[in-house]
Amino acid sequence: MAIAAAAAAATDPLPDLLIAVPAVILLCALGARLVRRAGQPAVVGEIAVGLLLGPSFLGWLWPGAQEWLLPASCLPYLGLLGNLGLLIFMFLVGQELRIGSLRAQSSTAAAVSMTSIALPLGLGTLLALGMYDSFAPEGVERLPFVLFIAVAMSITAFPVMARILVDRGMYRAPVGVLALACAAFDDVTAWCLLAAVVAVSSAGSPMEAVTTALSAVGFAFFMVVVVRPVLARLTARAERVSTDGMVLVLLFSGLCLSALATDLIGVHALFGAFLFGAVTPCGSRVVEVQTSRLRAFAVPVLLPLFFVTTGLRADVGLLAADPVQWLWAGAVLVVAVLAKWGGGTGAARLAGRSWRDAMSIGALMNCRGLTELIVLNVGLGLGVIGQNLFTILVLMALITTAATSPALDRIRKGMPEEALEGEEGQVGEPVDGERRPDGVQGTVGARAGGARPAS
Repeated sequence: MAIAAAAAAATDPLPDLLIAVPAVILLCALGARLVRRAGQPAVVGEIAVGLLLGPSFLGWLWPGAQEWLLPASCLPYLGLLGNLGLLIFMFLVGQELRIGSLRAQSSTAAAVSMTSIALPLGLGTLLALGMYDSFAPEGVERLPFVLFIAVAMSITAFPVMARILVDRGMYRAPVGVLALACAAFDDVTAWCLLAAVVAVSSAGSPMEAVTTALSAVGFAFFMVVVVRPVLARLTARAERVSTDGMVLVLLFSGLCLSALATDLIGVHALFGAFLFGAVTPCGSRVVEVQTSRLRAFAVPVLLPLFFVTTGLRADVGLLAADPVQWLWAGAVLVVAVLAKWGGGTGAARLAGRSWRDAMSIGALMNCRGLTELIVLNVGLGLGVIGQNLFTILVLMALITTAATSPALDRIRKGMPEEALEGEEGQVGEPVDGERRPDGVQGTVGARAGGARPAS
């Protein structure tokens, strides 16, 4: 009995988790606080902490410390908790992206968004064709590899951009409204493209890919036509009888079941959580309160675990031994910036915007943030990309996100941000739960996007 108890204790991951979880959460909070003081979104600090805790730094500098802090026995559990936080985050993002707010914008937003996607898709395809022989994992066909890289080049982080605009007082200025609308269109399009890539990558034949795509479309139709009105009735009833706790259970259970459905279909669980958020009724007090509770726990506690598992998968040391890989890393960064920034700037300029506003929109569209990390982890999990290319793309996401605020500072230097006519007080100081006309609620963007607090 004593031997069995000792063996069970030796394999029990709970003590290791009780060290790893608070350490990761506190370090990510510290990293976020430090970069905020430098005018950066908090996600930059959180991504950086994830990389520093992985083999790129701590595992290289002090392997024993990394093994003690993040032992192998607890890593699967950290990953599961991080993925759960990611599902909640995707639900929150889906809830903020309202179709009504997209329809309210002019066709200019759609044109700018499509151009800022089409150019990265095209240049990303050419880049991927050149990288295939060097970076594609064994057994991965050319089509899914090329499609994935093309999509990865076209990502914009809507929540991070939203918070940057709020903190700069630009979210209701014409340039800010247009940038938010473009990012919203971009987000919806990018997730649809990624779903298609996942379907192609997971399917064993073209017919299976078509079946998966049609099943996903059918499920989305079911969510909009059936689930959305049911949720509206249930939340309206909850408003009358004050069953707040049941609404929280309903929302969490619903996002999990929706995620399970899309996972079984073959287009990844993230899409189900995102779709459930998109069909959840907005404007309901009880829904706003309960989503705030989900956010208050998931974003500061669970999402950092996703960052550290991402950092453990990335290893800059793998690139250091081969200068050619650093050249490819530079090529990826150049293509990512020129395609996304250039596409957004060119389209905005052709739409009649000034050079300053067009450059600002391009810089904002180049912000990738957490959204890019989600996409990259999907690709790595599917086996479409290997660890070397994963590391290169993570570095690209970190650099392009960190460059957004300094770029805006340079572009709009000497230009005070626009105050709103008829508005008193400081622009861009929303309280949590306030839903603004541009469709940004001041919730996910305020925490998950994580830019500096408004001063």
